[in-house]
Amino acid sequence: MTERKPDPAGGGSATLPPPIASGLYGCCPRCGAKTLFRTFLAFADRCPACGLQFSDFNVGDGPVVFLTLGIGTLVTILALWLELSLSPPFWVHLLLWPVVTLAMVVGSLRIAKGLLLALEFRNRAHEGRIAED
Repeated sequence: MTERKPDPAGGGSATLPPPIASGLYGCCPRCGAKTLFRTFLAFADRCPACGLQFSDFNVGDGPVVFLTLGIGTLVTILALWLELSLSPPFWVHLLLWPVVTLAMVVGSLRIAKGLLLALEFRNRAHEGRIAED
């Protein structure tokens, strides 16, 4: 489902891509071109299709902290379940869980960063500023 927003250029209304597309496919939140990421996890500076400056958005480390804590909880529960149900040797835990944790965090980080940037764009979020008189 796409949302219709007034076009800043004055040409009626523009159709914004859904925010989840920015994370899943790396789509620009304004035009939908797949130009959001320069590398797997690094944002491009700007969209070559519409000129939106991605560097103006402050995604920060929020997604990393949230994903690490959430996935860490899930991995801990899974490790306890494995230990209590199968009682594998300790080296199985040492080999399995760091790889699973790293893969889950890095794999979902791109989606979380793209989604957060798209939501900042859609909601016109920005850092607080003190107005000078």
